[in-house]
Amino acid sequence: MATTVKTRSVTAHVPVDLAERVDQLAERLDRSRNWIVKQALSAWLDQEEERSRLTREALADVDAGRVIDHQAVQAWAESLSTESPLPVPR
Repeated sequence: MATTVKTRSVTAHVPVDLAERVDQLAERLDRSRNWIVKQALSAWLDQEEERSRLTREALADVDAGRVIDHQAVQAWAESLSTESPLPVPR
């Protein structure tokens, strides 16, 4: 028995060159424009949700004092081009 997924149409005005790229990709992959746009939108939303999660995690680290001194990081980065690089600051 097939599950029916509710859908809703979303309209967006995009530059012609972007629409043409979608058309070209759809043709190359033998997929519909609709499929291409759904895949792209889904991937972008996943990426933005992950970025938000990582930002919240980083801010929690800062609030808890789990930070590395800027000068230590800078000294480590500068040492990478030398013959005796410093250990990664922790």
